[in-house]
Amino acid sequence: MKRDVIIACDFASAEATYAFLDRFTEEKPFVKIGMELYYAEGPTIVREIRRRGHSVFLDLKLHDIPNTVEKAMRVLSRLDVQMVNLHAAGTKAMMESALRGLTREDGTRPILLAVTQLTSTSEERMHDELLISGSIADCVCHYAAMAKEAGLDGVVCSPLEAGMVKERCGQSFLTVTPGIRFADGNNGDQVRITTPARAKAIGSDFIVVGRPITAAADPVAAYRTCVSDFC
Repeated sequence: MKRDVIIACDFASAEATYAFLDRFTEEKPFVKIGMELYYAEGPTIVREIRRRGHSVFLDLKLHDIPNTVEKAMRVLSRLDVQMVNLHAAGTKAMMESALRGLTREDGTRPILLAVTQLTSTSEERMHDELLISGSIADCVCHYAAMAKEAGLDGVVCSPLEAGMVKERCGQSFLTVTPGIRFADGNNGDQVRITTPARAKAIGSDFIVVGRPITAAADPVAAYRTCVSDFC
């Protein structure tokens, strides 16, 4: 897959999501369906967005015992999505089980990504609340290396760590990076952030952009600006 901008459709209902996507009359943006929307609408929302021609990143961040995650991924593999993810903190065994569950009988499967550290997590919180020592960069790179060993395709990480992940795991190992804000935008609840242009320079393969597009006065114009800066 080529470098792309993924819009985080963090809406509370199908109606709000469809109304937003209907504004795009010329493009079919890659979209992320996260917990809020999926839990509200279930797999029906995925099928309808795929029917409309959008690629889908199903962002459910699975994290459980290996057997449970394997079975859950087997269910998700029936949906025609392009990306799914889980938490690297669930261990290498969990990631290996997820890969088995996600792989269909014909050998095909969506891209499988491991979440390293959320972009809302600062190094101070990682030390004080998660009791993980060392730097956040070291933690992210360690989780990324573990994900690669488990056979995953890439990681979700801050754009600030994308270059380090590439150095550790190779250029073909995907980096999908949220925490994107325009230069004049509001950071919101994100801590480790950067702009689309900087994310491209650092080495992100995909950027996930939510409120800077979805809350913009003109979401289509904001999306086009983002694509122009990143792709």
